[in-house]
Amino acid sequence: TLFYGIKDEPASYYKKKNNMKQLISIILLTLLVAGTPPPTSIKITGTVYSDDDKQGLPGVNILIKGTTTGVVTDFEGSYTIEVPREGVTLIFSSIGFVTKKVTVSNKKVIDVFLQSDVMELSEVVVTGTAAEVRREMTGSVTHRTRKKGKNKSVYSQGYHDYEHQPIQHNTEAYAAINENIFLEPRKQPLSTFSIDVDAASYSNMRRFLEQGQAPPIDAVRIEEMINYFNYDYQQPSNENPFSVHTELSSAPWNDDHYLLHIGLQGKKIPMDNLPASNLVFLIDVSGSMDSPNKLGLLKSAFKLLTNQLRSQDKVSIVVYAGAAGVVLPPTNGHRQQAILGALQKLQAGGSTAGGAGIKLAYKIAQEQFIDGGNNRVILATDGDFNIGASSDGEMQRLIEKERNQGVFLTVLGFGMGNYKDSKMEILANKGNGNYAYIDTILEAKKVLVNEFGGTLFTIAKDVKLQIEFNPAEVKGYRLIGYENRLLQDEDFNDDKKDAGELGSGHTVTALYEIIPQNGKRGSKYLKSIDDLKYQDKNTAIRESSDLLTLKLRYKQPVGTRSQLIEHVVSPEVTSLDQTSNNFRWSAAVAGFGMLLRDSEFKGKTTYQKVEQWAQSARGEDYEGYRAEFIRLVRTGELLVKN
Repeated sequence: TLFYGIKDEPASYYKKKNNMKQLISIILLTLLVAGTPPPTSIKITGTVYSDDDKQGLPGVNILIKGTTTGVVTDFEGSYTIEVPREGVTLIFSSIGFVTKKVTVSNKKVIDVFLQSDVMELSEVVVTGTAAEVRREMTGSVTHRTRKKGKNKSVYSQGYHDYEHQPIQHNTEAYAAINENIFLEPRKQPLSTFSIDVDAASYSNMRRFLEQGQAPPIDAVRIEEMINYFNYDYQQPSNENPFSVHTELSSAPWNDDHYLLHIGLQGKKIPMDNLPASNLVFLIDVSGSMDSPNKLGLLKSAFKLLTNQLRSQDKVSIVVYAGAAGVVLPPTNGHRQQAILGALQKLQAGGSTAGGAGIKLAYKIAQEQFIDGGNNRVILATDGDFNIGASSDGEMQRLIEKERNQGVFLTVLGFGMGNYKDSKMEILANKGNGNYAYIDTILEAKKVLVNEFGGTLFTIAKDVKLQIEFNPAEVKGYRLIGYENRLLQDEDFNDDKKDAGELGSGHTVTALYEIIPQNGKRGSKYLKSIDDLKYQDKNTAIRESSDLLTLKLRYKQPVGTRSQLIEHVVSPEVTSLDQTSNNFRWSAAVAGFGMLLRDSEFKGKTTYQKVEQWAQSARGEDYEGYRAEFIRLVRTGELLVKN
């Protein structure tokens, strides 16, 4: 009875039972193996170079063939990408270069050299005034137009292919620029202008060249091209917020002329010491912003800015389309997920009530005002205001009023086709702020991360320069660029007159071309003026060995009275090959700007000479901006030849 219910079984029963156990084990093992994740992917690193100059290429697209996974090279041309296995093919492509395919073998480092593609650079479709390049690079978003029936829509890690859109009429607007001419110091001894740290013209010019087009002449502002780059000036050693540096040599494009280089270096304030920020993001979500290189790129740019915020900072987000509204009330900077979430939900559509949006943004900025802090509206738009307070005059008066109450304005431009550069430049100038054009995510990083302090934190406002030339030493002079920053001579001492702002760590560079009085021959550039009836042209000149005297006026960020700095420049000339990299680099950029504008003052400047000057002054180029400039010079030359 103890073993009740158990009975003897034949041997075949146990054999079948063991076979069943083995079968179950095999099935379980098979399922386990099937559920095991694939081997770890292979990490490939390397650098993409230009085959022409063996320099690293930034912004190259690297795509795993047959997938939508890819990366973009950094400023040095370096990249890192994970591939699932050996044997896959990587596709390397960039505007102006022949696409290259490379199969991944057992190598973990793959360097690639791309050859220039002249045909691609000039492949533009033109209809009336509209021009559209068949391939348009927009930083983290790349568009490729394919033949009908072979296109597909995908999105992964910043890549997006889309159906070819109808060509839109080009309504971009730029303020006319009448290039500065040579003036005689006997009749006009003073030259007065406001500083300019904006760099929008450079990135906008780059956008045109990368699309295979020469930029419109009025889109080329030489001073903004020069000031796109940082220069190696010494930090101020006294109580002034900036230091002053001058250098005099022969003009590279005219041996009979001098070139005067003026550099200002703003005091760099450590991030931890910067005042608290009260920022209002004012974002255009109208229908004109509905494209990847506008609202899509805008979101990515503001995400980079959000990552720089601190707990003492606060952010509000205002949007405008058919009407204006608040999508994020004032939020502490450490709540980055809330800020990023609000940005991610933005969608474009409707008309453009820009005036209403600006008014609402300033209202919130005043309500959240931080005494002694950085109170600023950051406007992001393509500039296409068309409803409400849309006239330039009305916008100016509104922004000037708010500026005087301590709220400054930064303007970030996006997009193309309907881009309103002239309007955005006016708004930034009147708002005690700066203006940048964001054409790629790398440009967004430069403006909002690398130059965060300079872009958003003002250390000196209403900075003006006035130069008095000595007629005994100077026969003629001209200011290179700054045409829309010129001031009346009497404006220099007028503290009510608005001028430019200098941010933390920012540099400002200006160039004068000078005709010396003791030159070998007269200049064809000096225009004749009739002798004056009531003044003697031989009026005595005070004896002095100075070439000129440079005066600067500036105010503290919250000050109302200006302070004066004076700096005397002697006529001692340094040979061109002994000048600093700062001098030669600024001269190269100015020469390129004169070529793009087809300036009557370009002298013997050529694209080859500009490249030579730039190569000799490239210096330390950690971010690759100067290497990129040299490639743009080559692109400009190719466009001229073709």
